[in-house]
Amino acid sequence: MTELTENLNSKHRKKEFSCGKDMLDNYFQKQANQDIKRKLSACFVLNDKETDLVKGYYTLAQNSLDQNLVPLQFQKKLPNSYKSIHTTLLGRLAIDANFQGKGVGKLLLIDALRRSYEISKSIGSFAVVVDPIDKDAEQFYAKYGSIKLPDSGKMFLPMNTIKTLFE
Repeated sequence: MTELTENLNSKHRKKEFSCGKDMLDNYFQKQANQDIKRKLSACFVLNDKETDLVKGYYTLAQNSLDQNLVPLQFQKKLPNSYKSIHTTLLGRLAIDANFQGKGVGKLLLIDALRRSYEISKSIGSFAVVVDPIDKDAEQFYAKYGSIKLPDSGKMFLPMNTIKTLFE
């Protein structure tokens, strides 16, 4: 299967990326490479083949979630011996302003979920967790099935739900 995204590397034109949210722009331009070197996260980029501009990016990292934050309908299926549940964190997802409104966000989300699902077969991950930056991001993730976690502002999508997309 041909990969939609690739790992961030030196050929990507980071300085030209602008999604309109300073926190996401600054992260991509100034911190993403450091996080990769420190093994804190992996950053995946979708490049425009014609202009070589970065259309968008997302980051993935290992994460854990206190079992008490998991909604009861899912908590019931988990063993009580696990106080912390292993998850995958979709830490950042951003689309360059030149490519917004063209379905790039959906493509990146699907790519992130596919990667997360494939990884979960090797290391175990109960869900993909996101921490929306604002109400627009929260609506975006909710549109694709993410469930708001009580008392945290985070959202999650169970891996068993993601599995149905790819099997």
